[in-house]
Amino acid sequence: MTGVQFGEHPYLAVGSVVWSCAYSPDGKSFAVGLENGDIQVYSTSNWETVHTLYGHDNQVRGVVFSPDGKLIASGCFDKTARIWSMESGVCQRILTDHTDLVLCVAYSPHGDQFASGSSDKTIRLWDPATGNCLQILSGHEDAIGCLAYSPNGEQIASGSDDFTVRLWNVATGECSRVLDGHSDEVWGIAFSPQGGQVASSSADKTLRLWDMGSGNCCHILEGHSAGVTRAVYSPKGDQIFSTSSDGIVRAWDVKSRTCHHTLTGHESGVFCIAYSPKGDMVASGGGDNTVRLWDVLFGESRYISSGHSSSVQDVKCSPNGKLIASCGMDATIRLWDAETGACLRTLSGHSNTVFRVAFSPHGNQIGSGSFDKTVRLWDIDTGTCQHILTGHTNTIWDIAFSPLQDQLASASEDKTVQLWNATTGEHCGTLNGHTDGVKGVAYSPDSSIIATGSKDGTVRLWNVRAMACTNILIGHYRWVHDVVFSPGGDQLASASDGMTARLWSVATGECRLTLTGHDHAVGRAAYSPKGDLLASGSWDKTVRVWDVASGQCRAVIENFQGTVFGVAWISSPDANFLITGCEDGSVLKWQVIEEEGQCHVKLSWGAVKGSLTVTGASIQNARGLTSLNKQLLKQRGAVGEPENLFREASKKLITMSSVISQMRQPTDRMVQGSPSVTQISEEPPQQQDKQQDGNQDEQQDEQQDEWQDEQQVNSKRYRKRYRRIVRRVRR
Repeated sequence: MTGVQFGEHPYLAVGSVVWSCAYSPDGKSFAVGLENGDIQVYSTSNWETVHTLYGHDNQVRGVVFSPDGKLIASGCFDKTARIWSMESGVCQRILTDHTDLVLCVAYSPHGDQFASGSSDKTIRLWDPATGNCLQILSGHEDAIGCLAYSPNGEQIASGSDDFTVRLWNVATGECSRVLDGHSDEVWGIAFSPQGGQVASSSADKTLRLWDMGSGNCCHILEGHSAGVTRAVYSPKGDQIFSTSSDGIVRAWDVKSRTCHHTLTGHESGVFCIAYSPKGDMVASGGGDNTVRLWDVLFGESRYISSGHSSSVQDVKCSPNGKLIASCGMDATIRLWDAETGACLRTLSGHSNTVFRVAFSPHGNQIGSGSFDKTVRLWDIDTGTCQHILTGHTNTIWDIAFSPLQDQLASASEDKTVQLWNATTGEHCGTLNGHTDGVKGVAYSPDSSIIATGSKDGTVRLWNVRAMACTNILIGHYRWVHDVVFSPGGDQLASASDGMTARLWSVATGECRLTLTGHDHAVGRAAYSPKGDLLASGSWDKTVRVWDVASGQCRAVIENFQGTVFGVAWISSPDANFLITGCEDGSVLKWQVIEEEGQCHVKLSWGAVKGSLTVTGASIQNARGLTSLNKQLLKQRGAVGEPENLFREASKKLITMSSVISQMRQPTDRMVQGSPSVTQISEEPPQQQDKQQDGNQDEQQDEQQDEWQDEQQVNSKRYRKRYRRIVRRVRR
């Protein structure tokens, strides 16, 4: 894999034209056959390369896994078929009996044989154990470009450049039926999971569905503007995905015979497609050298990355809004392009969890604080570590750059805040006063005040010049995890173990508002660039967006797969964007849109380890959703009304874009992808922290310990050959 790219259409960049692709039976591996002769095998957990299979010296037009996932079969323009060991990546058999290009391969459901189709107009059946040719099926008048076994393994369907589909009896090798109807070459073939239907795709721009009982064409699906290269049924057989030379992937409802999704993103023809065994996503590959992953439910690109391998502890945005920095338990700092989501650089050097990251005011430097008791200063352009600041005697929980001075502050479990020269790395002073570990530190916009939050339950304000405490803000009754100044500097927000965030007047030290709504400790807080919104991240696996003036909660982003340890804002002329970093290893970018008194949040891009779901989201009170909408959402993990009410509806597919549009209508309760977004009815702010059960101090100490462990005959024949040559030249 040459890289994972992001933006409007995320993709895997594989470095060569993708002619074939396949999922392993367990869905844990994904293989692609490339124009350069290589076969790349990826792990679907992180989309890192597992094997690169070398041996073919031309286009790999077919690739397929054996039913047990232990072998891979491939067919190539070099006139050979090969069998590879999935475990070792070693080629076990080279099959050379074909006399022309091998264009396709297919494994029988029982794994006792596989088939290959060739430009020599034959289909050969092979014993994968010995490499012996078991049968030769002849009858087509031109090249055979696609093959498929029936679900019971008794039949083979083949598509040819002679415009026909043929059905073959595997036991006898005889052609049992010829399906004639296409007006051009047949490029793709697929059996329905039940075996009663076959779909064929053709250069005539159509997709035909054939009844296996009668051999009649049941339906013709039209919509592509160029030849339809491949088709694949969903595991349930209720929908078909098709690919085309027009660069578009289409999703069709089998029962209604309508296209319910048009998936755009490929920049050239799309030549292959594979459905994941779980049925939640499809992968497509094409002439733009990419594999794209699509969410089946929502018809959107699946967000993928090989980002952090463990919990993300913090995220920050550069002063110019172009970069995002994240850090985590994998002991790394990662730099991301804020617009596209591409991971630009990984900074390694810390020996343990990196809890905090910060950009310098000019954006040329990054600071990081770690469990290893050190602060590191990094050059953004080169990625090199400039200074290692030592002096703390315990974990460093937070760091902050002075906005106007060449200074850095670090807060530690050793109960102190250390001040450093950000250029030279020299120690400048120590702030003493807290009676327990210091979890948060922040400079005021004018750099005259430092705010600190501690496990002793207090927030302290310090005069930077005098290095003296000027005020102690009392109100939280448990740990204070984070402190942050408003853009204007007149207000301070603090996040607490007591399930609340508090807004303080910097001038008077009085608590102006207490923000309640979280069900667990609030670990992070961040003001929007305008200062009118505050985002808070919590151990309850949600992010809340608050109106600073009223203290009302404007939106909730729910169902993260872990604690949200990092929140940060970036701004654009049109909208605000919020970045979240989560315990599940994800870094997500959300667009926050304010209009007509409502606050809408939608996912822009993400670097995630897991798949998008709506697990736990409530649809009980959702407005604008049909019963089918609700059922589809429930299949993705939403909760609400009894499932038997929608049993019949679950057999259908509808245009999911309508689901999304309905879900995005202003409602009192709104559910979106996962993590899901809920716009909630407003409630008056509370003025006191909630009581929390259990011994929180012990829970935090335990978590700290765990941090350590953790896509008319001749003339007719000449015309066909001419067309085929022209197409290959165009490709």
